[in-house]
Amino acid sequence: MQAIYILWLRQIKRYLRSRSRIVGSLGQPALFLVALGFGFGPIFQKAGGGNYIDFLSPGVIAQGILFTAIFSGIELIWDRQFGFLKETLVAPVSRFEIMIGRTLGGATISTMQGIIVLILTLLLGFRPSLIYIPLAIFIMFLTALLFTSLGTAIASMLEDFQGFQLIMNFLVMPLFFLSGSLFPLSAAPEFLKIISAADPLSYCVDGLRFALIGVSHFGIITDLGVMGILTFIILVFGAYMFSKIQI
Repeated sequence: MQAIYILWLRQIKRYLRSRSRIVGSLGQPALFLVALGFGFGPIFQKAGGGNYIDFLSPGVIAQGILFTAIFSGIELIWDRQFGFLKETLVAPVSRFEIMIGRTLGGATISTMQGIIVLILTLLLGFRPSLIYIPLAIFIMFLTALLFTSLGTAIASMLEDFQGFQLIMNFLVMPLFFLSGSLFPLSAAPEFLKIISAADPLSYCVDGLRFALIGVSHFGIITDLGVMGILTFIILVFGAYMFSKIQI
């Protein structure tokens, strides 16, 4: 248990020391909010969709969490290449504890990132309901835990950064764009609804929308149920793949 706490704390300290990383990670969410939120806002409103900033903000928050969480897991490759992982693995603790500590640290960092993006959305005009803010933070953490575990599982299978671009183009970006972050799923074509229903990020975005603006496509019970089950499965899979790493 102490090893988990130490690794969790180490991940957070590493993040807080990198101020440029914190500021840089806000660039893409800010771009989406300004370019899409204000660019498509009038069109969205004329179509009867209401305030597009309110609709878009939960999706942008989920995007910030997704990118930070995946990259927190991918940092495992960096640690392997520079020998930091070897130093960790020779410690007299189980690999399961090491993986859990790293994952919880990454999930905490990603949740912090989500909260920072939430504050950014408030500055740009987003006005969420404050009643379910604790629920929103819980969904942020569950989202972060899910995708940090996924990033760890992927990184455990890669030897170097050569597959990194493949992950970005064929995993992270499709997860985001097909999740309903940018468009309402209720008005999407049937085939796109089916694809989005298979996207785990869709349930994270939908849960955040319910908590922040009271709108849900799947229903909050379904969102939490799917996220909980997927998080458990991917966490177990990530722990298994981490246990198989050869140094």
